[in-house]
Amino acid sequence: MDIIKLSNIVFYAHHGYYKAERELGQRFELDIEVECDLSQASDTDDLRNTIDYRKVYSMAKDTFENYKFKLLETVAERIADQILKSFNVNAVLIRIRKPHVPLKGFMDHIEIEIRRSKDEL
Repeated sequence: MDIIKLSNIVFYAHHGYYKAERELGQRFELDIEVECDLSQASDTDDLRNTIDYRKVYSMAKDTFENYKFKLLETVAERIADQILKSFNVNAVLIRIRKPHVPLKGFMDHIEIEIRRSKDEL
């Protein structure tokens, strides 16, 4: 299988367990990997035969910026579900990083990763 990757997308959004996180907002980083067959696209050189990553980006942007969730797991699941239902893909991997974690101590970021496939729909 082939993979299309959108790497290190940055959004400012209002997700988090604590009320202050949802009110003030913060920076999030997102990776999306879409597993699909790109052979027809490469044979035809036609955008209609591939996954339009602008649409994938728009779905993620809408989910991040127009909703407020307590858990990053929920954000990732919503994005994965939309991609699987909207495109001819076999699987999708979503990685979300939260660089500014409200913990006492030093940490680069917290990251969640989910992988979902068409078989799970």
